[in-house]
Amino acid sequence: MTATDARSLFPPEAPEALLDAFVDYERAIGENDLDALDDYFAPGERTMRGDAGGLLVGHAAIHDFRGTRGGVPARTIERVEYRELAPGVVLLLSVSRYCVGGTGLQTQVWQEIEGRWLITAAHVTPRATALNRTIWRTVGDPLFQGAWEGPLAGLTVAVKDLFAVKGYRIGAGNPTYLEAARPEKVSAPAVADLLAGGASLRGIARTDEFAYSVAGDNAHYGTPPNAALPGALPGGSSNGAASAVATGQAEIGLATDTAGSVRVPASYQGLWGLRTTHNLVPRQGLLPLAQSFDTVGWLTRDGATMQRVVDWCLSYDGSESTESVLGASGSDLPWRFAVPREVLAMLEPATREAFEAALGRLAQVADTAGAPEITEVDLGDLAAIHAEFRTVQGAEAWRNNGDWLREHPGALGPAVAQRFREASQVTAAQESAARGALEPVRRHVESLVAESVLLLPTVPGPAPMRTATGERVDAVRTATLRMTTPAAVAGLPALSVPLLTVPSSLGPAPVGLCLISRADTDIALVRLARRLEAALRA
Repeated sequence: MTATDARSLFPPEAPEALLDAFVDYERAIGENDLDALDDYFAPGERTMRGDAGGLLVGHAAIHDFRGTRGGVPARTIERVEYRELAPGVVLLLSVSRYCVGGTGLQTQVWQEIEGRWLITAAHVTPRATALNRTIWRTVGDPLFQGAWEGPLAGLTVAVKDLFAVKGYRIGAGNPTYLEAARPEKVSAPAVADLLAGGASLRGIARTDEFAYSVAGDNAHYGTPPNAALPGALPGGSSNGAASAVATGQAEIGLATDTAGSVRVPASYQGLWGLRTTHNLVPRQGLLPLAQSFDTVGWLTRDGATMQRVVDWCLSYDGSESTESVLGASGSDLPWRFAVPREVLAMLEPATREAFEAALGRLAQVADTAGAPEITEVDLGDLAAIHAEFRTVQGAEAWRNNGDWLREHPGALGPAVAQRFREASQVTAAQESAARGALEPVRRHVESLVAESVLLLPTVPGPAPMRTATGERVDAVRTATLRMTTPAAVAGLPALSVPLLTVPSSLGPAPVGLCLISRADTDIALVRLARRLEAALRA
């Protein structure tokens, strides 16, 4: 039954103008007529639209979401339930059957406003799909069974599509690369450690192409949802693993962090995200981007799960990760924090306000050790650090991937292709000079965490909207990387914890608090972060 035929499904008392509006709205849905769809949602800040991805409030937020959604598969209306709630206010529930299979349900409140029938609230239950292909490359229940017993038993893992999984190809977020890749003969040690602990592999999750991005948008497979802030970017390059964890499809995301690819999606989606000490977790079986900075990391929804992961992967007998990490034996980091002044200057106003409020609460903590010491320190010229970091990262990225890219022109999306073009132009002299410039930076950052833990917001502000383009995206990317690269330069563990909430155009948004400690203190860092969480939430 077409939208026009759906008139016969309405009761006789239904206003003719409402029928006309409903039929034309269905036409606009089928044709993806964005202007008409916008026009049928009531203006103002109280209009609502919800679906499995979350709730959008306000006409502007709904408009921004719709511009990123794409069209809806062709459907017919099978049933309409009509209820008058008040004069000029009607509730409609309609059942849709999709031509590609499956049914959906849409619930709408229509209101007559200034002579027109408009939607003031809507909830959409789409047809069931086998898997969200923006999140997953391949998935099973499970894809790989872990040990039947162990400290991670019952947990499932989303593996970023850079790690070797026995019998599967590494795709690196690019269909051309995936097509030519060979199946892996053995799984990466980072994968094997989780399986040995009892976790099962749920699936292989999407990544930004070659992990060369922090936004989370993939030109080939689409943009995974941000489970904490619908309509916003999910953060990259560990976007698929982060979205899988945030949406409850896995408990652990196995990911990588070169310049923030664990910490940024963790902040954007309200997750715990740990970048481990450089070289602590072996990188065999991991497709590299820039070996000087590439680091294995994990994403979880809570600190207790993160503690289970690090306690196992970083301390058990036979682990390929490490034999001695501070915290495994019960040692703790000092209850002392240092706040980088340069970072404060880079924060968006709402983030700075939330961060300073958190510091104020922390200063009043009265646990067994009393209130922590909080000081300010100078981190250095963040713009200069980032520039030198990009030079070294670019040189290594081109060495790793340049031959393949020359053989496959046009295989990359525009943004990542531009980064590789810039990387191809780095000379040996520029790389050498940049490495020399980063060495004193590394020593300085190490000195700052010798007796304290650096404490700062993970990113400047909430996740940008998926519709953000041009200068806005570039500005956010640059500011973000200036905040995330010092830990990468020094090779230190850095943990993002979802402890800040700030306003955004899409609603209340999470921003992580990042803790950075000295090398090989990863387990103790997680314990410290859980103590910090308890203090701030008390």
